[in-house]
Amino acid sequence: MLCQKVQVPLMRIEGPLIIVQLLETTFLTLVNYASLMATNAARYRMAAGSMMLFEFGLRRAQGPDGGLSASKGALMAPATYWLGTHAHSYITSFNDINDLKNTKLVPKCGGNPRDVLELALTWRMNLLPIFHLSSSQASEGELAALISFAIAFPDGFMALVDTYEVQRSGLLNFCSVALALNDLGYHAVGIRIDSGDLAYLSNITRHYFTEISTKYNLPWFQNLMIMASNDINEETILSLNEQGHKINCFGIGTHLVTCQRQPALGCVYKMVELNGQPRIKLSQEVGKVTIPGCKDAYRLYSERGYALIDLLQRSVEPPPKISEKVLCRHPFEESKRAFVIPSRVEKLLTLYWDKGEICQELPDLQQIRERVQNSLKTLRPDIKRTLNPTPFKVAVSDRLYTYLHELWLKNAPIGELS
Repeated sequence: MLCQKVQVPLMRIEGPLIIVQLLETTFLTLVNYASLMATNAARYRMAAGSMMLFEFGLRRAQGPDGGLSASKGALMAPATYWLGTHAHSYITSFNDINDLKNTKLVPKCGGNPRDVLELALTWRMNLLPIFHLSSSQASEGELAALISFAIAFPDGFMALVDTYEVQRSGLLNFCSVALALNDLGYHAVGIRIDSGDLAYLSNITRHYFTEISTKYNLPWFQNLMIMASNDINEETILSLNEQGHKINCFGIGTHLVTCQRQPALGCVYKMVELNGQPRIKLSQEVGKVTIPGCKDAYRLYSERGYALIDLLQRSVEPPPKISEKVLCRHPFEESKRAFVIPSRVEKLLTLYWDKGEICQELPDLQQIRERVQNSLKTLRPDIKRTLNPTPFKVAVSDRLYTYLHELWLKNAPIGELS
């Protein structure tokens, strides 16, 4: 199975002809989206830098299976998490504080339940001068909703604050409830902003968090999480970075799980050998010409630890050796060739299934995550950059180049002019 244009085999399947032909659709279905999703998640990780990423895509995915597959694929990118918040409809389902059925919460250290509503109202009055607001400007229904949510999840209080107005209502209500929880020994998680000028609102939010932290001697309060959502994509993240923001995590949904930059990965599944005899598919598009024969793939590394090139060889060839010069050739352009002296050689294809049985332990998700993370570190920055990245080089050995072109000439029809 080949990744179109790149031509590096992701999998090599050997077996009876009819069986491996029947497996084509199954393997492509399983590999295409998983590889695409993991790649997309890794791109978001690189764009976001050290900030946390939260996978928000279940509601936007192509069905429940697509949603679960997307979540698993997102796990492959380092530091992608899940977090439960609430919807705008949760806020709008409350009209005022009279809608609260329960206002009591047991302190974290135990003891008699205390009235969260009473504490929050007291704190809100104290905070009005900081926010330069009057009590009538903030939504009573929003306050009631946040109190209800805080009582249900006192250790996971992550509030959506833009249902009505962030500055005049959402932030004031959130801080009032967060400080009420603090009186009971609980620490809020933070806020989520789902609309508006995300850079500006994040700076305003961090300003208020810092001011409250200083005024009431609560160091943890200034570091509350500020999450941004609202159709976040790579360009949005890069733009926000340029604007200067105080966001420390992103909730990414639609653009992550639907891979809107590239909705499908063009992996192909082609026969390259039958009964020990090579097979080749020709095309007027050079990128669709398959490389025949049973092959092994190797990644060659530089002294600095960067991946230099992926090299395809016939399986009958000896593997490249460390510190020995290897001639690497472009599979279709005769003049493109270079000698590479690798400091490390990694074999890319590993046998996991043989004679009907799993022949070695399969890696778990954590091991796969670590592999992805380590693999990304070996790519040079110019290869990973968003704008005009340098293509990663893929080459064939000199013997495979000759083998390919001899077979190409043998199978290509000869024209006749008259």
